[in-house]
Amino acid sequence: MAALHHEAARDAGDVRERVLVLLKQHGWNATSFQILQPGFLYWFAEEGDACIAYVDTGGAWVAGGGPIAAPERVSAVVEGFHQAARSAGRRVGFFATEARFSRLVPFQELPIGEQPVWDPAKWDAVVRGSRSLREQLRRARAHGVRVREVPAEVMETPGHPLREAVEVLAEHWLASRRMATMGFLVGLAPDAFARERRAFVAEVEGRVVGFLSVTPVYARDGWFLQDLLRERSAPNGTAETLVDAAMRAAAANGRRYVTLGLAPLAGPVRPWLRFARAVGRPLFDFEGLRSFKAKFRPDAWVPLFLSHPKDEPAAWAVYDALRAFARGSLVRFGLVTLLRRPRFFVRTLTALLIPWTVLLALPMNAHWFPSPWVQHGWVAFDVGLVAGLLVLMRRWRDGLATLLGRLTTADACLTLVQALAYNAARARGPGDWGVIVASVLAPATASAMLLRSRDLRVPEH
Repeated sequence: MAALHHEAARDAGDVRERVLVLLKQHGWNATSFQILQPGFLYWFAEEGDACIAYVDTGGAWVAGGGPIAAPERVSAVVEGFHQAARSAGRRVGFFATEARFSRLVPFQELPIGEQPVWDPAKWDAVVRGSRSLREQLRRARAHGVRVREVPAEVMETPGHPLREAVEVLAEHWLASRRMATMGFLVGLAPDAFARERRAFVAEVEGRVVGFLSVTPVYARDGWFLQDLLRERSAPNGTAETLVDAAMRAAAANGRRYVTLGLAPLAGPVRPWLRFARAVGRPLFDFEGLRSFKAKFRPDAWVPLFLSHPKDEPAAWAVYDALRAFARGSLVRFGLVTLLRRPRFFVRTLTALLIPWTVLLALPMNAHWFPSPWVQHGWVAFDVGLVAGLLVLMRRWRDGLATLLGRLTTADACLTLVQALAYNAARARGPGDWGVIVASVLAPATASAMLLRSRDLRVPEH
């Protein structure tokens, strides 16, 4: 019924132009325009009237939103895509679908958050009814923040001073994120298909301090306020002023639908996802993001789902979606994230080192050491290391991080010497060798991560 068409890299531009034609006819999902960004593959129905944009994680094809298709064709297009994926030995999942998809396709849906929506014609009433929002707008004006729309030709012109200023702002914004840079539906490419977008900059005395990229939601005659960026030094109210300008422009252009996109894990999600939200708070401010969007008093909060076949577990679908956002490797993504937020790593290292030190001090473990004074020396060393980590966790200092990194390097080297000279000859089976290897690798890994995180960490305020 359907055919899979993988286009060569040289034809990527032509393929996206073909997708754009379909988007202008059937682009209903809030995130539909994002599928034009690099990194997506496209599956086209053999009739040529529909497509699905997806990322191949190696185990699954994860689609960005629902199909780009007429409503009456959605079910058949999904079935064709599903069959093609199974033929390729892949699972399927659809990330950020809305209730319409669930009504048309017999898939299981897992709530993953909510997105706020507005009718921009009511925006004046929102501002009048929110004292805090009016105060933020007033503060921005008082500090000289001015917002203007950026012509599409500026964003399409490499080397243009304003585009370069936006690119620098984007670099600073990405560097300030707690997590490693993600892909899939959250890639940052404000110059892609600029002629189809709207863009606004916030300036103070001619210096760009904020930027907002707006993408169309064609089939809903709406806008998605996608990339909202601000410099750390931008005056209070800069982000609110950008949103205000976009809302007023949307109303002036007769739009009837505006969204700020997904607030992940907000709303009535499953208990295990609420647990993930709590555990992940040091790395991503879920509550803060929802509160920021809520301050604009949306007309409604619309639930978004991760949709997957009923015969495939939800856990697999979540895993596949995470891999799509992590650009394939969750391990690499996690390590880079830890290096950017080293306090989280230091907290984990300290929590592991304390029970390890207690175990070292127990008389029953004296056989691991050549003599009692060596055992006591290692215990004293680890107690000092724990103390240093606690100080570093309370207040990060590059010099202390360097010192602790060098101490853990010395720990790894001395442990290796002891292991070769004393423990290896006395090892009795896989359990003993496991302890020896862990004793050497653990401080070596800690040293490398402490020294690397010193260079890559994101300043915390």
